[in-house]
Amino acid sequence: MRILVLFAVLLSGCTGLPKGVEPVDQFELDRYLGKWHEIARLDHRFERGLSNVTAEYSLRNPGSVTVENRGYSVKKEKWQEATGKAKFKSDSDVGHLLVSFFGPFYGSYVVFELDDYQHAFVAGNNFDYLWFLSRTPTVSDAKKALFIEKAEELGFATDELIWVDQSPRE
Repeated sequence: MRILVLFAVLLSGCTGLPKGVEPVDQFELDRYLGKWHEIARLDHRFERGLSNVTAEYSLRNPGSVTVENRGYSVKKEKWQEATGKAKFKSDSDVGHLLVSFFGPFYGSYVVFELDDYQHAFVAGNNFDYLWFLSRTPTVSDAKKALFIEKAEELGFATDELIWVDQSPRE
């Protein structure tokens, strides 16, 4: 029984929020669906070394989303893809979803800034996960500066950001 409780506590820790990060409200899933380009991220093993990273969100069934991530590995000289699923943590008008690429294990996907569904700032369950997404592969310097400012205010290590190469690939 202790192991089950410990397992449940560990899993719930992956679905929380970093302190001070609040998901957007009045979130509209239909407007969020579609293709997003990764402009910047904090490094983590499942995207390490990838450029041209995109995420495509499509409706799976009411309240559930298919997530298709794609990126180019320069080292391997090939495209890598991962398909997952997402669901709302609670209310469907709050930008806090749970995403899974590994069976029953979910992690937080917290949209904490959303600019008319053209740019999104997204966090995970702690300060190790941060993304800047855009509908276009490039953004203005002003948008980059706003992202850095907001992320720094919240406590993210912006000096460790990776600015994703979105140069055209074959």
